[in-house]
Amino acid sequence: MLSRKTKHTIKKILSMFSVVRGYNIPIIALAQYLSAIFILAPEKRALSVLLDFNLFIIVIASGLTIASGYIINNFYDSKKDLINRPNKSKIDRLVSQRTKLQVYFTVNFIVASLALLVSFRALLYFSVYIFLIWFYSHKLKKHPIIGNLTASLLAILPFFAILLYYKNLYPQIFAHATFLFLLILIREIIKDLENIKGDIANDYRTIPVLFGEIAAKKIITFLTIITILPVYLLVDKYDVGYMDIYFYVSLMVLLFFLFYLWKSNSKIHYLQLHIILKIIIVSGVLSIVLIDPDVLIHGRSLIKL
Repeated sequence: MLSRKTKHTIKKILSMFSVVRGYNIPIIALAQYLSAIFILAPEKRALSVLLDFNLFIIVIASGLTIASGYIINNFYDSKKDLINRPNKSKIDRLVSQRTKLQVYFTVNFIVASLALLVSFRALLYFSVYIFLIWFYSHKLKKHPIIGNLTASLLAILPFFAILLYYKNLYPQIFAHATFLFLLILIREIIKDLENIKGDIANDYRTIPVLFGEIAAKKIITFLTIITILPVYLLVDKYDVGYMDIYFYVSLMVLLFFLFYLWKSNSKIHYLQLHIILKIIIVSGVLSIVLIDPDVLIHGRSLIKL
């Protein structure tokens, strides 16, 4: 039998895991490694990428920075989450606000120390990244459009850390980044529709709050349509191997997404749309392998970007 103290400790650990959304971080780490192997450093052997110590440090620092970002975001959103996510909020509140801040500063110190092991440039990059996350959570999140754009940019910055490390500026990298950016931007506006009650109660000036649900749906529709542009470039102009299957399927799913969007009028509907977008994004991470499956056999990409 576990003692009461042990049970309390376990609950706090699970609470902190919920706060930092620990289930998301391994997916981002996997995405960084797959991007490095198949997109950013295709000329290198897969094993050499996996055994690169500096890359490992960058991936760990990225994961910890994202975790600290979730902590500070949770700190500022605690009142709003009581309305929008009451069940999750109950779990998150098992850890005090003071403890969250202590963990936040500790994690950021660890990130700075790890980044310095790689280079001063890495330290500067992660310092700016940490500041931007704080500034977004503290100031920008309550503002329409700029808050959504900033959140979407922050979500793809871990991949630019890998890009800066390898210094490979292949055009297709920016097409991939644009497609991902658009999906995340759409997801951010869907989240605003999903959380509209809590946003109104806490004076968050989101697109649905200021301009209404119809205007938000029109913006989402426009953003969804222009995802065709990076998909066209990736499928028709650049060599993405068998990953073109993923892009074709994604476009079909996005057509259904738009159809369902205009029929949606409740929190549960928007939550379902949010889940659809998450599935597309996570599937995109796993589908990176399709760019050149031979890497798994030969250890080096046979496709020249």
